[in-house]
Amino acid sequence: MLKTATTLLLALCVAAALAATAKEAKPGPASKAAGGAPGEKAAAAGGAADKATTAPPKRKGPQTLSRGWGDDITWVQTYEEGLAKSRNTRKPLMVIHHLEDCPYSNSLKKVFVESKDIQRMAQEDFVMLNLLHETTDKHLAPDGHYVPRIIFVDPSLTVRADITGKYSNRLYAYEPMDVELLEENMRKARKMLHTEL
Repeated sequence: MLKTATTLLLALCVAAALAATAKEAKPGPASKAAGGAPGEKAAAAGGAADKATTAPPKRKGPQTLSRGWGDDITWVQTYEEGLAKSRNTRKPLMVIHHLEDCPYSNSLKKVFVESKDIQRMAQEDFVMLNLLHETTDKHLAPDGHYVPRIIFVDPSLTVRADITGKYSNRLYAYEPMDVELLEENMRKARKMLHTEL
C-alpha cells in the first residue's frame, strides 16, 4: 500500500514537471482567459473598481541559484561548470535533482536547510548544483529519472554510483527521515576524495 502511494506521488511530481515545462514552452494568453488583468473585470462590470479592495499580485522574491536549498552555500549554475570546478578545487560535486512543486523535493529541501552539518559540509567541502531539469549525462540517472535524487561526482569526474540511499527501487532518493544517512554519505564522498587523491 505504501509503495503504491509513493509511486502515485512520484507520478504526480513527474506530471507537475511536465506541466511546468509545457507552460514555460508555450506562454499563453493567461490574462485573457482569466478575464483580463486584475481589476479590469470589476471595472467593466460595475464602473470604477476600488483599487484598495483588489488584492495585489503575489510577488516572489528574486530567484537565486540556491532555489531554497541554502542561501549561504555557493552554487554553480550548470553541470559543466560544476564538473570543471570540482576538478579544479578537488572537491566532489553534489548534484540534487528536484522539482519546485514536488512534495518529496520540498520536504527534503526543508530538512536539508535545517541541518547545520549538511549546510556546513555543502559550503566547505562540496561543489554544489541543484537541477530542475535533467542533464544529457545518462550517468546521473543510473536507475532512472525521479526526484528528489542526489548523486555525487568525484573530482576525477567519476559518478559515485556506490553512494546510495536506502531504497532499492530508488537508489539515490532521500526522504526527510534519511537526513542522517545523507550526512553519512556526504562524509563518505568527502572521505573517499582524500584517499583517492
